[in-house]
Amino acid sequence: MRAVVVTRPGGLDALEIKDVPVPVRRPGWVRIRVKAFGVNESEVATRKGESDAEVTYPRVPGIEGVGMVDEADEDGELRPGQQVATMMGGMGRSYDGAYAQYVTVPAAQVIPFETDLPWEVVGALPEMFQTAYGSLTTGLDLKAGQTLLIRGGTSTVGLSAATIAKDLGATVLSTTRSPERTGALRAAGVDHPLVDNGTIADRVSELMPEGVDAVLELVGCSVLPDTLRTVRRHGTVCFTGALAGQWTIPDFTPFMIPNGVRLTSYGGQAADLPADVFARQLQAITAGRLEVPVAKVHHGLEQVRAAQADVESGTTPGKHVVVLPTITPTTPRRAEPL
Repeated sequence: MRAVVVTRPGGLDALEIKDVPVPVRRPGWVRIRVKAFGVNESEVATRKGESDAEVTYPRVPGIEGVGMVDEADEDGELRPGQQVATMMGGMGRSYDGAYAQYVTVPAAQVIPFETDLPWEVVGALPEMFQTAYGSLTTGLDLKAGQTLLIRGGTSTVGLSAATIAKDLGATVLSTTRSPERTGALRAAGVDHPLVDNGTIADRVSELMPEGVDAVLELVGCSVLPDTLRTVRRHGTVCFTGALAGQWTIPDFTPFMIPNGVRLTSYGGQAADLPADVFARQLQAITAGRLEVPVAKVHHGLEQVRAAQADVESGTTPGKHVVVLPTITPTTPRRAEPL
């Protein structure tokens, strides 16, 4: 099969298309014929050698993918030909991921579904929906009628969280560093787009004098003290991402947290997005209640380098998706550039 392989940490030229063996499925795992996959910041980090020690090289990246079951345990619930999604759980990091025509993953992290939505839409969903949904539910226990602030709102998770929160019945405030991107936030259903210049607590206080009920923190520790000031007493901040790159706070003291404000985190796995929840999200997209923030659809493994360049530049909000053509037999070839 053909796959994109990171042979060494480096720039975009470290990504190569190679002919590699089709992965052999082990018991308890599922082999998936990949139809589409999202391109994420974490895969850029893997390519650049900035991921943790879990990653070894050479490695096929890709922390998520959608496609059809190719092979599974006969006594399991999955059958060849089923539509499935998979994400996280070490794929693309401790074992080869979805930047390939086939991928094998543990059955426990496979979500079956049925939809007529195109692969380029479904391919955008697994990682960002799992992270957004898990943050809003497990992390924040968000309820209808509550107010939610999303800090880092034009990220794929931020845009996805806005659409899910609105579908839950919440009032949503969301931030962007670029005034020209407030329109993208409104398109995702955000009630109050905010331009973030590094300090937003005073602006949030003007809109919500007692503070918001919940905050999804995606920018990181560099703004966390200010974020904590936006929350009402007994409200919650969920730390999920660090788009600005700062994951820790030097000389942290618990007393930086305002009285009565709760601080938690979220870093879940595929099991945090149950199949029935994913099915409802697909139905909501089909019905037009949820919008999928797709920035661009790329066709074929040859476009992975361009997709990663777009993600790394951050100039276009939304998800970059790679769709693979129907698999046809290939003859051996040398590694080639993307």
